[in-house]
Amino acid sequence: MTQSTSPSSPWNDAWKERQRLRRAPDDAAFWDERSKTFATKDAPSLYVDRFLELAAVRPGESVFDMGCGTGALALPLAAAGHPVTAADFSAGMLGVMDDLAAERGVTGIKALQMSWEADWAAHGVGPRSHDVCVASRSIATSDLEDSLLKLTAVARRRVGITLTADASPRVDSRALRAAELPHQPGEDFQFAFNILVDHGLRPEVAYISSERDATYATPQAARDDYEAMVRSALSSDSSPAEEEAALAHLRTWLDDQLIPNEHAGQPDRKGVPEGAWRLREPRVTTWAFLAWNV
Repeated sequence: MTQSTSPSSPWNDAWKERQRLRRAPDDAAFWDERSKTFATKDAPSLYVDRFLELAAVRPGESVFDMGCGTGALALPLAAAGHPVTAADFSAGMLGVMDDLAAERGVTGIKALQMSWEADWAAHGVGPRSHDVCVASRSIATSDLEDSLLKLTAVARRRVGITLTADASPRVDSRALRAAELPHQPGEDFQFAFNILVDHGLRPEVAYISSERDATYATPQAARDDYEAMVRSALSSDSSPAEEEAALAHLRTWLDDQLIPNEHAGQPDRKGVPEGAWRLREPRVTTWAFLAWNV
């Protein structure tokens, strides 16, 4: 299947308008630096298990994993015998994936340094070149419609993606409620759904919950993190008094939630030593899983 020749969806224009108000996506240099914090350690993930269950890749099918990161999907797919092309714009992330594959004896992954905006065919990822395409929490692009259609064109049978159903994976919605700020629902998956429908596709939707057990070296480090969340959620016309009131509400909530971490110093699920402080309950992000047959 080639990319749709239908006119651009008005939902994509609306999505682009929303993007102007948002923080710009992190670039490859950011993720290259971030990759240095990832340890080569097996980290079982209920999110990954559920994603792969919903993706419903059939035995022996080839998979294109766009925005593969350190191989959360590519590694188990290749270990199960699927030929995998794993692409990411971060050389650092691809390097961690290569190290993990070597450590686990996993073969069958072709790694490509490639962005969403690149000419995929020039990198060997042409139309109908893979049975299934996946993109897990990785669609950070300037054109949502173009990205969705590129995945659709590459797939011979099925595409599966996740987009946040919350305000942002960077934001703890509990903190926004505590700060008495308006609820900010995640809308990317709704725009994606409508764009796909406009192109004659019939996406199915499911939801995956993912826990994040953030820990902090000091209480102040936690306060800095959460205060930055609240400031980013304030409207541009908020007054200094409104900002201070929101931060005061946040601090009251955070003082109650922040407790000593009984696992301080032990390796977390990524092999990184845990900090001395944590919240009483982990932060939960809900992801919308969209899949469609082509």
